[in-house]
Amino acid sequence: MSIQQDATRAPLGLPGAAATPVPDPRPAPRRRPRRSRHRNAWEGRPTVLGQGLKGAVLAGVVLAVLFPLYTVVLTSLSTTADVNRSGGMVTVPGQLTLAAYQQILSGGIVTRAALVSIGVTTVGTVLSTTVSVLAAYGLSRPGSVLHRPILFVFLITMFFGAGMIPTYLLVSELGLINSYWSLILPGAVSAFNVLILRSFFMSIDPAITEAARIDGAGDWRILGRIVMPMSRAVTAVVALFYGVGYFNAFFNAMLYINDNVKWPLQLVLRSYVLQGVTLPGSGTGQVDVATGAVTGLPVKMAIMVLAIVPILLVYPLIQRHFTKGVIFGAVKG
Repeated sequence: MSIQQDATRAPLGLPGAAATPVPDPRPAPRRRPRRSRHRNAWEGRPTVLGQGLKGAVLAGVVLAVLFPLYTVVLTSLSTTADVNRSGGMVTVPGQLTLAAYQQILSGGIVTRAALVSIGVTTVGTVLSTTVSVLAAYGLSRPGSVLHRPILFVFLITMFFGAGMIPTYLLVSELGLINSYWSLILPGAVSAFNVLILRSFFMSIDPAITEAARIDGAGDWRILGRIVMPMSRAVTAVVALFYGVGYFNAFFNAMLYINDNVKWPLQLVLRSYVLQGVTLPGSGTGQVDVATGAVTGLPVKMAIMVLAIVPILLVYPLIQRHFTKGVIFGAVKG
């Protein structure tokens, strides 16, 4: 061993001993990364002018969406004098009244049409969602019988359709003309929604279902106890798609329903509001202005509000599932 090494190991205080360096307990200062002179626009701190422009644009978009709804609701709550004074749609509130809603909800054709739409939407949504879930679960199991040919048939229906006349002849041969089932069965299953559900079911870890199968669970129990609780979001989104489709549909009613008593609300809205047809029993005729009753325009706007309200009430209940369900249930390539 050399003398120099012995010197470094000598104890402190001895002559010629080298002092052992003591580490600094304070952490070393972090070096800031060097910023590039060329920074992207979204990486910089927003300026007051930029924030003001963004706020103005967002306020304009919100105003463009809410102002038509505001005028429709306000016109439906206005009297005939206010409508005549404004020359059409009311933008400044005057004397507010519920006379238009009392007229359309007094037991006429509008009330029946609202009940028909709610009933068809409820039954159709439950039926379509149930059939779609069962079909998607069967098509997502690799060992299911003929799942590939059936899947191919589903894909064909997305690009090729029979057409209006063959569909009408089929509905007529089944005896569904002037029946509520003609509003549900022709479009009961959407191939696109089935593919969304199938894609989500296939993304579930197979180990979970295999473990349940080892414990003795069958396909029905696996679907009801394991798969469905894990797929509430995508099922809620598919149910929303079906519900909005049934509630807004009017073309099937125009083709297959001959009795106006069985018309859904959207067909009444189309016939009265857009085409100006006076519907019997709707209470939409001209009324005496001196009594404070309303004429046709507020009643038309009241029917529009009545057609919008159910969707506005249902959507917030499943809005939290909407984005999650669309992303998780998306068809991936």
